Amino acid sequence: MKQINDKHTEGLLRHNPAAEGILLSHMVEKGSRWLKSWVLWSVLLILIPGGIGLMAMAILFKLPAAPNCPKIFWPLASASVRLHCASLAASKQTVNDLLQAIDLVKQLPPNHPLRRQINGFLEEWSRDILRLADESFQSGRLDEAIAIAHKIPPDLIVKSSVDAQIEQWHSIWSKGEEIYTQAEAELRERHWQSAFMVGSKLLRSRNKYWASTKYEQLNHMIETARTDSDQLSKAENLADSRVVDNILAAIKIAQSIKENSYVYKKAQELIPVFAHKMFKLAQSAMDRRDADTALAIVRRIPAIGELQSEIDDFIVLGEAQRSAWIGTVSALSAAIAQAQQIDTSREIYDKAQRLIAQWQLEIQDVSHLDKARSLASGGTVDNLSSAISEAELIPNTNPRAQEAGKDIGLWRSQIESIEDRPYLDRADQMALLDDVNSLQSAITEASQIQRGRALYWEARGKIRDWTNKIERIQDQPYLDQARSLADNGDYHQAIGIVRNIAASRRALSGDAQSSINDWQQQLNAKENWDKAKDIAATGTPEALVRAIHLANKISSRNILRMDANVAIDQWSEQILQMARSQGESNMEQGIKIAQLIPSGTSAYQDAQDQILTWQHFLHPQPQPQSVQPTTSPPSLDDHLSEGVQH
Repeated sequence: MKQINDKHTEGLLRHNPAAEGILLSHMVEKGSRWLKSWVLWSVLLILIPGGIGLMAMAILFKLPAAPNCPKIFWPLASASVRLHCASLAASKQTVNDLLQAIDLVKQLPPNHPLRRQINGFLEEWSRDILRLADESFQSGRLDEAIAIAHKIPPDLIVKSSVDAQIEQWHSIWSKGEEIYTQAEAELRERHWQSAFMVGSKLLRSRNKYWASTKYEQLNHMIETARTDSDQLSKAENLADSRVVDNILAAIKIAQSIKENSYVYKKAQELIPVFAHKMFKLAQSAMDRRDADTALAIVRRIPAIGELQSEIDDFIVLGEAQRSAWIGTVSALSAAIAQAQQIDTSREIYDKAQRLIAQWQLEIQDVSHLDKARSLASGGTVDNLSSAISEAELIPNTNPRAQEAGKDIGLWRSQIESIEDRPYLDRADQMALLDDVNSLQSAITEASQIQRGRALYWEARGKIRDWTNKIERIQDQPYLDQARSLADNGDYHQAIGIVRNIAASRRALSGDAQSSINDWQQQLNAKENWDKAKDIAATGTPEALVRAIHLANKISSRNILRMDANVAIDQWSEQILQMARSQGESNMEQGIKIAQLIPSGTSAYQDAQDQILTWQHFLHPQPQPQSVQPTTSPPSLDDHLSEGVQH
């Protein structure tokens, strides 16, 4: 449609605002085409009087297709064209198009006949822009939403709504951020349940982005953090096991924690902690002088930036220590050269310098020890004394002082052995005669070796053996005499002879005490047996029970035990006979006597049976009554049976 610029037509429409309003409204509503319906023409004929209406219709019939809005020169465009093109732009429902629509019609004068309709459109399009801004807000783009809302011209009636809307957006967004931040704080403290409870408040947010996207994101982070935390706890447990493979597994777990995890920082802090546990294991092995194990552990530590220099230094110094422990001058020199590689900037520089100084002293010590050992190999007292003098040149503060001290002690023992061995050899020769005098001479000879000498304890062992032989020679006749008396039953005199031997700490004191114990048992058995027979002679049930108890004290190994067993059975039978005799007239008294018979005697079981019989007689149990059969008329068989009986 060509631009409506015909002055006559424009003037006609200006003189009849009602007609222009209807026409423009129709153009706005239809956008790109004019109504061709007969309804429109009817309305126009009714509203526009006389020739003006006919002229308007004639003009309308002459109007071509819709105007080409992008090519219109707007300063000369009529209100109807502006409103038509604004409507087309607004129908696209984009922010820029809506702003363009507003700009096209907002410039029309305030007193324009269509101002009321224009203001309605301006308010509608402004609210469309505000709605689009809210969609951006709901999608999580707050700044974009605010920027869109601020594009609404400030002189429009909806400006107050815009400010209120932006303030509301800020409030909703701030509340969402506050909840999210609080949940994150709980996450960092590993309070998973609290984080979830706080995060669930987002579901009540009036912003879809916070209520859905951010809520789901937070839940995912909680679940991920909880899983990562469980993994990190597993890693800590593994690292506490002091097993190299477990610590390596712990480091691998900690390294697997992603950077976006809330326990990532903790995991990164633990990685060097775990690595230092491996260092401690390596150092423990090095302290045990197990350099191979120590170096193998350190070389397995994964590449960790801040620890790499520490690993390198440990390996260098460990290799140096391994060389030094070989102990030769050349090995110590090689160790010094290796340790000198440690730079002054390293933490272990001071330790390396101390070891270098120690190894330099050791080189001197090794020279003295090598010479001393060479001298000692001669084996004579003079050789050994010279070796001791050479080794004593090593100061007590030197690294090899302890080793030198051990060698000196060994060589002194060898000297003492050479000097004292003749005493023991002569003593051994004297003791071969095996009599008291020769054994005593051997003891005197060996006693010349003083305490603290190398052969002192060997001499004391021989002296103890020879002393035992003397004591046996001296005490054995007395023990033999006592045993002879005991075999004849004279236990009292036998005990008197060996009592002193048993009380002493001489060689045969144990044998003497054992014999006394046996003889005393024999005396006790005879005493109990005699006493039991005397008590049993009184013949009462109580006396017979006491006699049985005394006889039972006699050991089964004693010769009197056989007689005691026979008597015990007889006495138990005697008590049972007394019980039965008493029971003929008084069963209860008979029961009391029978109950005195001890278990294990020959009459015990018979007594128990008798007691049971008497108790049944005294206290009979009621017999259960049998159920009588129902009486029925006698049968033929009953009559025949009755006849036979009669």
